[in-house]
Amino acid sequence: MTSKTRVEFTRFAEKRLDRLPKEIRENLSIWVELVEAIGLHGCRQIRGYRDEALKGKRFGQRSARLSRSYRVIYEQTEVGDCTIVGILEVNKHDY
Repeated sequence: MTSKTRVEFTRFAEKRLDRLPKEIRENLSIWVELVEAIGLHGCRQIRGYRDEALKGKRFGQRSARLSRSYRVIYEQTEVGDCTIVGILEVNKHDY
């Protein structure tokens, strides 16, 4: 039996979605659909997302790239047989 994955947005993330470029909102929607369909482990296998664990103040959180500049920051929580992916924010990464 496979575990179910559900994606939830924090209020902080929801409030800022309208400010994102249309292309980034579309990429985020695709990422969310993939996570719910194949799970986080499956999405981490897709090299283009470059899913990685974060360090420092964001220890315990992960990020996945939506484009060269934008990334989604999220936390993973296990509740019974369900995995909840909490999207904390989508931000423009400074290089």
